[in-house]
Amino acid sequence: MIIAIDGPAGAGKGTIAGYLALKFNFQYLDTGMLYRALAKAVIQANVDPALAPEEVIQIAQSITIEAAQDPDLRGEKVAAMASQVAVIPEARLLLNDLQRKFSHSIAAPYQGAILDGRDIGTVICPEAECKLFITARPEVRTQRRLLETQESSDLLATMSQQIAERDKRDSTRQIAPLTPAVDAIIIDTSDLTIDEACSKAAMYVTKCLSELKKSQKQSINH
Repeated sequence: MIIAIDGPAGAGKGTIAGYLALKFNFQYLDTGMLYRALAKAVIQANVDPALAPEEVIQIAQSITIEAAQDPDLRGEKVAAMASQVAVIPEARLLLNDLQRKFSHSIAAPYQGAILDGRDIGTVICPEAECKLFITARPEVRTQRRLLETQESSDLLATMSQQIAERDKRDSTRQIAPLTPAVDAIIIDTSDLTIDEACSKAAMYVTKCLSELKKSQKQSINH
């Protein structure tokens, strides 16, 4: 089974995905970290994506699933660059292939794969049996990002602007824009605690698992 979780930065999708992975024994990939890994490599190579997209594509060929585990990918500079490299079609295709291979290579003891990102349910895994779209009001997401990055509250206005710009880039780009899949369950976490948001998502996953098992049983009987 594949669980696709999409949504903007700071909505809580990563926290929810991690919780669900542990609760249901699924292997988890934060796909945004692949774009951040590419962004970090682009920054280190001193490449401007707007001027040299072909160099970004070349760098993308060397990115691996393991690169997403780098602990130095959480900074806003890397996040801003990730949104820029993400609009390069050829680079996206390379990282898309990595994500699809991950989703279809899960073996025991895992029940399946959980991927979170911005286009999992619409582009990467449209066949996913369970799709969630996690969202929250912009001001709530900004406060959460401040806490996550441990930045000073003096940067509230700056981070708010960065999030607004990234949301605009992600939702208006021609390739794989940030938008809920038509069959996704939308969860607004603005007024939910972490426990409440995770419990709500778990309820939907439990329902999806039940429906999948029922469907598989019917297929066997027929």
